[in-house]
Amino acid sequence: KTDFINFISDQEWKSIEPVSSWFGPSSFLMSSMSALFQLSMWIRHCHGYLTENVGIPVWGSYAVFALATLFSGLILGLVSEALETDWLV
Repeated sequence: KTDFINFISDQEWKSIEPVSSWFGPSSFLMSSMSALFQLSMWIRHCHGYLTENVGIPVWGSYAVFALATLFSGLILGLVSEALETDWLV
């Protein structure tokens, strides 16, 4: 506590370089990182729901997420190819 008070009263904070806007809390990069962490927590919650409430075995839950990953990649690939074809024509 005293170190913090001395840091403020001695104005040592002026000698510290500010954080780049790229790494600021409201930047696109940090917002994206936050979204990824929230997605991982949502996946963890879904895994717990599938194994505890629905009664699916752990390997079954992993299979569900693996299939969801494959299908979402397939859909994103098809959409990107469709957009690329429309842009080139």
